[in-house]
Amino acid sequence: MTTTLQDLARRAREIEAELEAEIATRRDALGGRLVRGRIVFEAEVLARHRAARENFLDYVRAIRLRDVATAPVIYSLIVPIALVDFWVTLYQWICFPAYGIPRVRRRDFVVIDRHHLGYLNALDKFNCAYCGYCNGVIGYVREVASRTEAYWCPIKHARRWPGGPPRYAEFMDYGDEADHLDRWEQARARVRGTGGA
Repeated sequence: MTTTLQDLARRAREIEAELEAEIATRRDALGGRLVRGRIVFEAEVLARHRAARENFLDYVRAIRLRDVATAPVIYSLIVPIALVDFWVTLYQWICFPAYGIPRVRRRDFVVIDRHHLGYLNALDKFNCAYCGYCNGVIGYVREVASRTEAYWCPIKHARRWPGGPPRYAEFMDYGDEADHLDRWEQARARVRGTGGA
């Protein structure tokens, strides 16, 4: 990877760390603190949350027909997403050890915690848990796929595509055949966590 790409990737990581720090600052300002991976709010904040909760019957009366009509389609995604979750977990548990690739920690991606918010009603909490699961699984699958791609085909695409994996900047340039076999092995060493320049 060229120095310019390395610098840009480093800056992107620094910006991401700054973003995480700002999110933590805002969370703290709202009266929450992280205790053993779970957010804990002060009693005064919890009381405000409960007071802000919309009455469930008022919430149900305000639901639009289009929301009711599309809900079965939205919730039906649980079947393919759960299957993908199961299959990708099985895949990485079988294949990653064979190649020395560290397994992806699913719990780092599947975060279901919004149901602890006192200002959400029961349906909001269910929907937030559903979205946390679905989006978490997609992030988890993306990371498993990214490690697989970094091992088997660490070459950039010819055209730009949105949302490439974080390690994409480390991939070999499209059309750059010089020392590609050595660089391929370096890429495999990086994904294994055993080195690689």
